[in-house]
Amino acid sequence: MKKSLLLFTAFLALTACSKHEGKKNTAITGIDSTLKPGNDFFRYVNGKWYDSVPIPASQAGVGVYMFMNYPQRMRLQGILDSISKSENSTGSVAQKVGDFYASGMDTVTIDKRGYSPVKPLLAKIDAIKDLPSLMDFVVNETKVGNSSIIAFGVSPDDKNSSMNIAQLYQTGIGLPDRDYYFKTDSSTVAIQAAYKKYLSTLFQQTGSNAEEAKKNADLVYGIDKQLATSHRTKVELRDVQANYNKTAVADLVKKHTNIDWTIFLNKLGAKTDFINVGQPAYYDALNKLLKTIPVNDWKIYLKANSLERYADDLSKPFVNASFEYTKVLSGQAVQKTRGEKMANVIDNYLGEALGELYVKKYFSEDAKKRMLVLVNNLQKAYGKRIDKLEWMSPATKQKAKEKLFAITKKIGYPDKWRDYSNVNIARNAYFENVVSASTAAYQFQLAKLGKPVDKSEWYTTVPTVTAYNNPTANEIVFPAGILQPPYFDNNADDALNYGGIGMVIGHEITHTFDDQGAQYDKDGNLKNWWTKEDYAQFKSRIQQVINLYSTYTVLGDLHINGAMTVGENTADIAGLAVAYDAFKMTEQGKGNEKIDGFTPDQRFFISLAKIWRVKMKDEFLRLWVNNNPHSTPNWRVNGTLMNTTPFYNAFNVKPGDKMYLPEKDRITIW
Repeated sequence: MKKSLLLFTAFLALTACSKHEGKKNTAITGIDSTLKPGNDFFRYVNGKWYDSVPIPASQAGVGVYMFMNYPQRMRLQGILDSISKSENSTGSVAQKVGDFYASGMDTVTIDKRGYSPVKPLLAKIDAIKDLPSLMDFVVNETKVGNSSIIAFGVSPDDKNSSMNIAQLYQTGIGLPDRDYYFKTDSSTVAIQAAYKKYLSTLFQQTGSNAEEAKKNADLVYGIDKQLATSHRTKVELRDVQANYNKTAVADLVKKHTNIDWTIFLNKLGAKTDFINVGQPAYYDALNKLLKTIPVNDWKIYLKANSLERYADDLSKPFVNASFEYTKVLSGQAVQKTRGEKMANVIDNYLGEALGELYVKKYFSEDAKKRMLVLVNNLQKAYGKRIDKLEWMSPATKQKAKEKLFAITKKIGYPDKWRDYSNVNIARNAYFENVVSASTAAYQFQLAKLGKPVDKSEWYTTVPTVTAYNNPTANEIVFPAGILQPPYFDNNADDALNYGGIGMVIGHEITHTFDDQGAQYDKDGNLKNWWTKEDYAQFKSRIQQVINLYSTYTVLGDLHINGAMTVGENTADIAGLAVAYDAFKMTEQGKGNEKIDGFTPDQRFFISLAKIWRVKMKDEFLRLWVNNNPHSTPNWRVNGTLMNTTPFYNAFNVKPGDKMYLPEKDRITIW
């Protein structure tokens, strides 16, 4: 049953315009007054910090957004250090979390074991004799979280969002994306070489001589590349209609005779008559390659895949080999500490158990209450913007507002925590703990197949600095991790909070109406609710976003991929606009009282620039541009503000300033 907070937030909205008595106004520092705000607002606000802050050697970047997860991991490590030294009752959340962490910190035992934990796995691969036994191996490893050539999952049916359905996705490659196999620029070639070297090292560390290891690495890379040829690009993956291909299993069985889906699904325990094949071309290609590539070559491929999967869970030589590849990919200079790595591992495998401990120590219920006020105010402001749209007909406006006010809001942490009782954790068996947690994660997925969707489920962990929109549930989610400065400060004035977390709220609401989200109805179904004329108008505005952001450069001639980032850029532009409208509903927003020498509007826009204060290694910046659906932080600031007329007024941006766009060229979507 969908949870609704509308009545509660409607009540809270009555106080949304009141002044927050007793709140401290957070000081604004670090502004470079020698720069013109209208030339590069990102640097005007963040330049002094950017030029002076060092990137920690163990990180690929520093600052906020995803890099706030570094200090978050330090917080988590503190919790884990404490709990792992305590006496905890067997089977309790504390015992599982503490013992899992302790087992991973015991590098003496891990190093003594070498690669013995995966020797039985390699022996199973050696025992493969033919295609049926190869597929047996693939299915059995899928059940313990070691997927290889088939990516199976369970999630809501896009066209029947109240029910869960089996899903298949393209997979099978080791590089970050299919394009890495086909680009010939020097940076990509270096990554290709590092990946092959990594594969070769893994083979050498498990008994192959140097010549044989190199030959095997080249063979694996060749299979990877053949699979990559069938992959859809990141831009193609944005087409939600093209990625919905609900198919009868009986038809797949006829089509893919070398996979034998009936046997595969039965052995998975996945009883279903239908499955959504996200990217059919991949499985068509795989079906052919299973015959054309010799079984012995597939065995080498599966060994490489398994060693890559577990490298960071084995002894130091494997961990080092993995890092040498990571270093080329991201520019990270030295490895993270073992404690930081293990905090991340526990967050991945026992995320809600760790989140439960995190909330008790770090999350304020007052923050949750104020967030509800902010979310409700943004929602009201969004409704008013829809009413004023000149390009949308009354009929579509009504549907849009129905969807807007049907959004479910999740803030802080889940109403119920996940049960990890089927995860067996031993203090001296780290590798086995990983396998147990992975197996439990698969069973958690499988148990949902053919069942009604649990609308209370969260798809991120509580301490993570993130927020998300889930279109099939028509929900927006803000975990406790992001509810801290510079995004949110319960002791700060409204200007800073609306320019910070308010922008994030507006961004997530807008995903309900971006190029993908706009194709889902208020119940989360992939179903058209637009008139033909209105949707054409909407798409023309989406194309404006693609065209504009494609002109933005990052490194040399490396451009933002406007088509890949269009959803996030749309959410940034409209999210900021609605956050500003909501801010103007507050007492501070209606006034013009300066604080620290800045007007309320100026503080609002400065807050926006601070929430994307990030500095990255060039290597990681390239990785970001090639793979991340968000624009780089500087363009999340400058690109958004170039389309925001109140910013021009607040900082007197004029023709001739580098960020100036004529008003007719400024994009308004919502």
